[in-house]
Amino acid sequence: MIEVNDLTKYYGQKRAISNVSFKVKKGEILGMLGPNAAGKTTAMRILTCYMPPTAGSATVGGYDIFDQSMQVRRITGYLPENPPLYTELTVKDYLMFVAKIKGVEKDKTKAEIDTVIEKASIGEVRNRVIGKLSKGFKQRVGLAQCLLNNPQVVILDEPTVGLDPKQIIEIRELIKNLKGDHTVILSSHILPEVEQTCERVVIISEGEVVAEDTPENLTARMKGGERVLLELEGDEKQVKEVFRTFPDVTAVKVNKTAGGLLKVEVESKKDLRKDYAQALIVKKIGLLEMQSDKVTLEDIFLHLTTKEEAA
Repeated sequence: MIEVNDLTKYYGQKRAISNVSFKVKKGEILGMLGPNAAGKTTAMRILTCYMPPTAGSATVGGYDIFDQSMQVRRITGYLPENPPLYTELTVKDYLMFVAKIKGVEKDKTKAEIDTVIEKASIGEVRNRVIGKLSKGFKQRVGLAQCLLNNPQVVILDEPTVGLDPKQIIEIRELIKNLKGDHTVILSSHILPEVEQTCERVVIISEGEVVAEDTPENLTARMKGGERVLLELEGDEKQVKEVFRTFPDVTAVKVNKTAGGLLKVEVESKKDLRKDYAQALIVKKIGLLEMQSDKVTLEDIFLHLTTKEEAA
């Protein structure tokens, strides 16, 4: 649905993005993750034909952003970080205005507006003046205008910035419900935002793509294996011997605590927690605690962006 190849953008002598490439499948939600000023907004503005790149190419729904920009705009809904609202209008009047701009047929306008009002859950404020709405409802109205005319592609730039925790949860649920019906690109520097709503992640640092995959695959690649932490009662030598019987175990580290317990770290090529427990029971070694040492998206993000900054 979206294919981006080597997009580069300079503002004068300042490079905003460099050789950015990625693909988004139809109906997928892709998260574009990066620190502030990493180049996320620039990439989104290029994809929505708001501005051209300095170099590179991209297609949206099969349409070229250079040669077929009007077709790209017709199939794309865009919510910038600051929603483009006319605060003196009521919600309904504003959506009617946007529907006219987007070329929604007159006999379909009412039904179309009713549909996006329901999707964005703003029915209770449809007749209220936008300027008197809360930040959360303004963001919802922005999302509703984005969804008018049922766009194939939805591009959301920092959609929950400035919202309170309850509003953030509500907007996330709205975004997740777009899956399948729309192809979505969501940008954010907020890790839970991407982790909880997106199927794949593109991490951008200093204008360059430093990783692209599912959160699960990124985690597996960074871990390089399974790491398990245990707290045991038993003899240190015997404990080490137990774990050395597993051919897939690559490292074992045992430390004795002040209370005489053993803190054990085990690294292996695959998840062997069930086998560890059975082996420890056979040897009558007390197993007090066992947990997988998970690598989070935050760990991956910090690792990749810090590494990139230090390069």
